[in-house]
Amino acid sequence: MSKKATIVFVHGLWADGSSWSKLINPLVDKGYEVISVQNPTTSLEDDVTATKRAIDRAAGDVVLVGHSWGGFVITEAGVDPRVKALVYIAAFAPDKGETVASLGESASPTILSGFVQNANGYLTLSREGVGKAFASDLTQKEQDVVYAVQEPAFQKVFADVASNAAWKTKPSWFVVSSEDNAINPELEKRMAKRANAKMTILKSSHVAMLSKPNEVLDVILDAAKSVGK
Repeated sequence: MSKKATIVFVHGLWADGSSWSKLINPLVDKGYEVISVQNPTTSLEDDVTATKRAIDRAAGDVVLVGHSWGGFVITEAGVDPRVKALVYIAAFAPDKGETVASLGESASPTILSGFVQNANGYLTLSREGVGKAFASDLTQKEQDVVYAVQEPAFQKVFADVASNAAWKTKPSWFVVSSEDNAINPELEKRMAKRANAKMTILKSSHVAMLSKPNEVLDVILDAAKSVGK
């Protein structure tokens, strides 16, 4: 019997590795090794480097799971031959030459930008923004945690250009959040179709892994079980 793949979680902007907290224990209970990357969110290159360190720690095959900006990171890092599947959770799945800004401009804008705060070039979300644009279907206490642990994002990440498109060569899964106020759900669907990903649409805010953890877990398990077949 082949060893189960390692699940490597890659968080997005205004989040940290704890954003996967509702999925880690269920996966470990099913015998999977899990690594949750702590992205500095200072540049695409820096986040890819952090993700590659996690891939290097894994014993054997890897399933990369990216949320939001984390989808940009797994699209870049996923060309590593040890990566056997990609899972996008309300995420960007760029093609070569695309940026967060160019993808965002290809769809109707969301309300997210109205809640971004800038401190010396590092961007965070206001507490109101977490509640309205990011995690509207979480409890107030859960929203408080999301707000508190957010990693400030250096503004240049929005202009960083994708140079790899791992979804072109790796099987992909995509969770679309139909109530997303951070990334336009129609853009998510378009990227999922372009990647020929197995698409699941959830009635969820941007943080589907926190608001619909059981459904997201099912998608990750589907991807993980495909590895080694």
